Amino acid sequence: MIGAILGDIIGSPYEFDRGNKSKEFPLFSRKSAYTDDTVMTLAVGLTFLDAQPSASDDWILRNLANRMRQFGKMYPNAGYGGMFRQWLRNPECKAYNSFGNGSAMRVSSVAWLYNDIDSVRHAARLSAEVTHNHPEGIKGAEATASAVFLARTGHSKTEIKEYMEYEFGYELNRTCDEIRPGYFHTETCMETVPEAITAFLEGGSFEDVIRTAVSLGGDCDTLTAIAGGIAEGFYGVPVELKEECYKRLPEPLLKVLKAFMEYLERNATVN
Repeated sequence: MIGAILGDIIGSPYEFDRGNKSKEFPLFSRKSAYTDDTVMTLAVGLTFLDAQPSASDDWILRNLANRMRQFGKMYPNAGYGGMFRQWLRNPECKAYNSFGNGSAMRVSSVAWLYNDIDSVRHAARLSAEVTHNHPEGIKGAEATASAVFLARTGHSKTEIKEYMEYEFGYELNRTCDEIRPGYFHTETCMETVPEAITAFLEGGSFEDVIRTAVSLGGDCDTLTAIAGGIAEGFYGVPVELKEECYKRLPEPLLKVLKAFMEYLERNATVN
C-alpha cells in the first residue's frame, strides 16, 4: 500500500499534464503532497484491516462507506472529483455508476490482506461497488488488485501481463514510448489502468516504475499510485523512500499506514 501512496505523492505535482513527459525530474519537492488517492487508499485499507474473516459483504460495503466518508470529512480538501465529493457529503447517496479511475487508485491494500486471487478480486469488487459500480470501474479495481497480488506472490512480468490481457481484456502491447506522445489527462479506468500496468511492466526498479509512470503525463498522481502499488509488490520499496513518505503524511494517516504495515509483518500473507 505504501507504494501506491508514494506514487500519489510523487506524481501529484505533475497532475493535469504539468510535467514535461520525461523520467528526469526530482522525486520530491515542496509540491510533493498526498491527495485524495492516499486518503481513500488508507480508508479502504483500514476497513478491510478491521474486517473479520466472517464479515459479510453487506458489513464491508456499509463500513467502507462510513470509513470513506469519515476520512473525507477529516481531509475535505484533498482533491476529490465532483461526483465523489457529493457522495462523501451525503450519506443518502448511493453508488453512481462511475467508471472513473478512483476505484483503481484506492484498492491496493486488499492484495496484501488475502491469500488467493479469487478473494482478492472479490474484495476489490466490493471496494469499487460502494461508489464505482459501473463494470469498467469494477474491472479497473479488480485488475489493479490482481496485478499487485500476482506481483507480490512471485509471478513474472510475463505472467502478470498475460493475466491482465486474458482476464480483463486490456491491450498491453503498446510501449510507453508509443503511449506518451498522445496521452493526456483522463480520469477513466479504461485509459489509466492499462497505461499504469504498462509503466510497471517496463520499469526496472521501484523508482524506475514511478519515473516511467510520471513520464506518461495525464492524471499523474492516480496513474503513478496504481503503478506504484504494483511495483511495491514486485520490487519492494527502498527504505529511504518509505521515510520520505512518512514525512509527508499527517499523523492520523501515518498511524493507519503503520498499523497496516505492522499487521503484514505479524501475519505474512505471501503464499
